[in-house]
Amino acid sequence: MYDLIPSAFRLPFALQRRLEAASSELLRPISGPPVNFAMPMGEPALVSPHSVSWRVFKNPIALYIGGIAAVILELAEPAVRSGVWDHSTFRSDPLRRLRRTGLAAMITVYGARSVAEPMIARIVRMHAQITGHTATGESYAASDAALLTWVHITAAYGFARAYSSYVEPLGKDQVDSLYGEGEMAARLYGAVDPPTSAPAVDVLFNSMGGRLERSEVIFRFLDIMRETATLPPALAWMQPLLVRAAVDLIPDWIRQHLGLDENLGLRRRERWIVRAAGALANRIVLGDGPAAQSCFRMGLPLHHLYS
Repeated sequence: MYDLIPSAFRLPFALQRRLEAASSELLRPISGPPVNFAMPMGEPALVSPHSVSWRVFKNPIALYIGGIAAVILELAEPAVRSGVWDHSTFRSDPLRRLRRTGLAAMITVYGARSVAEPMIARIVRMHAQITGHTATGESYAASDAALLTWVHITAAYGFARAYSSYVEPLGKDQVDSLYGEGEMAARLYGAVDPPTSAPAVDVLFNSMGGRLERSEVIFRFLDIMRETATLPPALAWMQPLLVRAAVDLIPDWIRQHLGLDENLGLRRRERWIVRAAGALANRIVLGDGPAAQSCFRMGLPLHHLYS
């Protein structure tokens, strides 16, 4: 069906504008003016416009699903879980947290370096102030390099797996490229020796087996993501499916360890719906979005990432 759709296209005007407005709203800063991804003209980002990352991050379905999968894996680590749950607005204002995190991801990948690097520096300073203790009394610091490496790689894993599973398959070399493309940003955030290939990511995941644990916080997070209105009203029916799709991305041994049984994943028909949505989203050019505007900044056609 979707093979008949041009590689890049725009929806009817009214629908296109509503979709553009919804996307812009989700990425609007909590305070201050919107980020202008089209400026400064010609200034490169931390990642090349010809990278795998630029193609993956343009897809809102992959980002939504991958982001949820990443948070599941983050919350499985007790120190990260305590830091996120005790020092963020996830419980009281989840939409605010999701918007802030989504905007930071877009700036990290697409933003001009003069915008991305100061933003990352601010986040690093904020992390330096966050310390505490887990439920078992273990002390933690949000600036800990090992924790930052886990947060970075779970996000990269989530986005790569979501795109490859629900949009279009990525080859091994492409997955390795995506991991490698994130190394510079990961180090700026404070990670040390982040994995830059799929085999290295597997090694890190396996090494975490003794740290990851089941927690009711994970199930509460999934409830929040099902219940909080984060999609445009016309697409609200898809939200539970996208949450199920994220659960399916968690490696089997970790799912079993966390108690995420098969009832929390997608049914066969639902998987087809999510894949169709991901493929369609991959061909809709959001002219006002970070991806297209960043292409414009670099002197590339708005549809560069869609061809």
